[in-house]
Formats: sequence, structure tokens, C-alpha cells
Amino acid sequence: MSEAAEQPDWTIARRFRGFVPVVVDVETGGLDPQGHALLELAAVLLDVDEHGRLYPTEEIAVSVHPSALTVVDPVSIKIHGIDPSDPEREAVEERAALDAFFRPIRRQVKALNARRAILVGHNAPFDLSVVKAACERTGYKRNPFHPFSTLDTVTAAAVAVGETVLAKACTAAGFEWDNSRAHGALYDAQKTAELFCHITNRLSTENGRAALRVREPLK
Repeated sequence: MSEAAEQPDWTIARRFRGFVPVVVDVETGGLDPQGHALLELAAVLLDVDEHGRLYPTEEIAVSVHPSALTVVDPVSIKIHGIDPSDPEREAVEERAALDAFFRPIRRQVKALNARRAILVGHNAPFDLSVVKAACERTGYKRNPFHPFSTLDTVTAAAVAVGETVLAKACTAAGFEWDNSRAHGALYDAQKTAELFCHITNRLSTENGRAALRVREPLK
């Protein structure tokens, strides 16, 4: 019987030192987290199987109505193709979007008795800064993410497959990539989650432990 099977309390939070990794992608109206509008929020929750291997579980996707305190750079629309005024987006106000986005994440953190969530992303510091800026604009106080630490798949992909662009990293890792769906928050989060799980699992033992660790932490 494997070590993971012998220890049913082995969770994704234990794998990451008490933090729950959540893969996040945002689409915005520009590159300024404070001044440019948040347009889409997406996340993919993760878990570990009986062998300690990471896999994607629940998905979250919310379209956001631009805050009156922000603007949308027309150049950004040419990149992601999101029309903020399109009624078919079914966008909600920024605070309501944050509440819908954070609720399942807080639920997982609580269920695992974890310290808090940690944001995983491709260029993760940008995604975290956008989320934090939205919280500041709306006075939202229950952000479940660590305030400054992230897990960035740019670095992980550079080390693991020698690529830093998400599309090229996914292709190098052997995954399909659909350019027509790229720059949508949910699709990019899905592919980032796929890449993160792949790299983490390859850098883990058969029981899901960190493969390069040479000793257990001091008690």
C-alpha cells in the first residue's frame, strides 16, 4: 500500500505547506490593475487523488461589468475580443463578481483547514494585483488569497519545458492549444491548471511528495 493510501489525511494543502493552490486568470481593459477595468474572472480549483497527484476539479467563471472608477483601453479589446457592453456577457457588478468568485475558494480553504489560498497563474503577480485592486475599489475584505505570495507557471514552465509563453509551454508539454479560445479567462485558467498539474506531478514522488526534498521538516 502506498504512503498516500496509508495517510488518508494527505491533502493538497499539506502538499503546499498549508496553502491551497487555486489557478486564476483575469481579463482586463489594460495593464494597469488600478486604472483599467476588470472584465473577466476565472479560476480552477485543484485536488489530489489517492496517489497524491494533482488534478483540476471545480471551475469558476464570472463576467464583470467595468467599474465606473476604471477605463477600458481599446487596444485591449483587440487582444481578447471582449466587448464590455455586450449584454450576452451577463456581466455583474464588480463586488458581486468578487463574492461569486471567492465563495467556492473560501469553502475549499475551510474544508481543508488550510491557512489560506495561494494564487497560481501565468504571470501570477499581475493576476493577484488585479484581484487586490478590485477588492480595494469595492471595499471587499474577505479576499482568501495570500496577499503577496504566488505560484507562477512562467517560472515553472521555463524550468520544466524551456518556454515562458503559455501557448508554447502547453504545446511543449504535449497539450493541445486552441488559439481561437485563448485570451478568455476560463480557457487560459484551464490550460494553466493543466500545465501546473503536469509540472507538479512530474516533480513529485509516486506518493505525491515533493521529489527533490531531501529531508522532512523539523517537528
